[in-house]
Amino acid sequence: MNIINSIKGFRKATIMTPVFTALEVVMGVLIPYVTSWIIDKGIMAGDIKNVYLYGALMLGIAALSLFFGLMSGRCSAKASTGFAYNLREAMYTNIQTFSFSNIDKFSTAGLITRLTTDVNNLQNAFQMILRVSVRAPLNLIFSVLMCVFINPKMSLIFAVALIILGTVIYMVLSRTVKLFAMVFGKYDDLNSAVQENVTAIRVVKAFVREDYENTKFRKAAEALYRLFVKTESLQAINHPVMLLVVYGCIISLSWWGAHFIVDGELTTGQLTSLLTYVMTILSSLMMLSMIFVTLTMSAASWRRVAEIIDEKADITSPAENALTNVANGSIDFKDVCFSYANEEGEYAIRDINLSIESGETIGIIGGTGCGKSTLGNLICRLYDTTKGAVCVGGSDVRRYDLTTLRDNVAIVQQTNTLFTGTILDNLRWGKEDATEEECIDVCRIACAHEFIEQMSDGYNTHIEQGGVNVSGGQKQRLCIARALLKQPKILILDDSTSACDTVTDKKIRQGLKDCLPQTTKVIISQRIQSVRDADRIVVMQSGMIDAIGTHDQLLASNAIYKEIYQLQSEHQE
Repeated sequence: MNIINSIKGFRKATIMTPVFTALEVVMGVLIPYVTSWIIDKGIMAGDIKNVYLYGALMLGIAALSLFFGLMSGRCSAKASTGFAYNLREAMYTNIQTFSFSNIDKFSTAGLITRLTTDVNNLQNAFQMILRVSVRAPLNLIFSVLMCVFINPKMSLIFAVALIILGTVIYMVLSRTVKLFAMVFGKYDDLNSAVQENVTAIRVVKAFVREDYENTKFRKAAEALYRLFVKTESLQAINHPVMLLVVYGCIISLSWWGAHFIVDGELTTGQLTSLLTYVMTILSSLMMLSMIFVTLTMSAASWRRVAEIIDEKADITSPAENALTNVANGSIDFKDVCFSYANEEGEYAIRDINLSIESGETIGIIGGTGCGKSTLGNLICRLYDTTKGAVCVGGSDVRRYDLTTLRDNVAIVQQTNTLFTGTILDNLRWGKEDATEEECIDVCRIACAHEFIEQMSDGYNTHIEQGGVNVSGGQKQRLCIARALLKQPKILILDDSTSACDTVTDKKIRQGLKDCLPQTTKVIISQRIQSVRDADRIVVMQSGMIDAIGTHDQLLASNAIYKEIYQLQSEHQE
């Protein structure tokens, strides 16, 4: 991940922040020195004109310092928020390109943490780098130089103080680095517990598992709490050590300064300036320690954010000569094997050879985990085959432009998702410029028009987040209608009528047959009722094709199909 790209559009603010900060520091360092002139050449000398003169000079310098400080703060705010904006946009944009295999690498809670907590940490760190990391070293260097300029002997006190404070800071930082790296993993666990509970709150309440969920959340929160307490306890050592060193320096300066004043080697004004500079020097050291701690935290966040931005999509359109036309709805599986990334060596499906003619209706049935859904995902290239090839319209799916392929291969998955907005807004995900008449037509085919008409606002009814204000069956029918708007050459229904009653299920299948005769239909289901009228039915078992035939043929010759049929027939009785 390139830091230059992350400040694109905000480079001027990024450059001007340290410039204004440096000017602010210069003005701030001059003020104690001018103060010594007021004391020595004005007050101690009894010259009121010098008091006014140097007082006016000090006010002018303070005004400049204030101006430069305001400009620095304004530029740093613009630069840091712009930096965070660019990071979030880059992450979110790249996430949209991820295939299912890319998404499998990162949990949803982990992605949310990276987009929020990690980016916030980087924003704060970036702002600190632009301001504090410039202010602290310059304050330290200029203050030390001023002390040496005023009285080299007295400056030795600062050298001792720097060694003591620097040693303590190093010891604390060396122990907190590892702890901060562990904190963000605990953030993921905490966010995961919250997200899972909120998403499934109805199930939690239905099973009266609130206490269990509270315990799970408490464990995640306590783990984070313990890490932060340990880290903050170590950091807390910095403050008392700094106070000890500061008071030691003040006492030493007062003691030796008094002797030097008596001996005529130091003036009262110079001693006052030295006392001010010692505070500046030691506070600069503390600021530097804060910078190291923040950078340690942000380093872990930077790695996590970079993982998302640098992640390359496993599935992309061909770089050259991508096909932009799907000839027909034929599908061919040729010696196909597939395994998920986290299951190396274990094939979810294997040795799949299957040819489906354009316009044919194919049913796929089998037990849970037999590979039915995987076949559907391979057709529209949500995953790529591990071995073999899947062809659509006579061409390998890997040769197609992804937009072209997925516009022509519509899939309605097991998990039906609706978005916040009206019913029309959700339907138009299938076709952005679809008219209301077109939406009504596909809803009739999907048996959704009837219940939509009964709603108070009809097609303008607002869908709540996640579609919680519609039933499971209604949600499935809306998702089918949305897919139909694409007018696909291939339609894959992955257990997408499971929440519908058998009568509605049959009406939907009949509507698809009557209205989309040229569309290839792949119906994946665990219910024989949903696939029995298909031209052919594929029986899956343990990731392999066990048999292919019509309903009557399989009922007579295939033991698995016959067993499923008998169990479901008994259940219906």
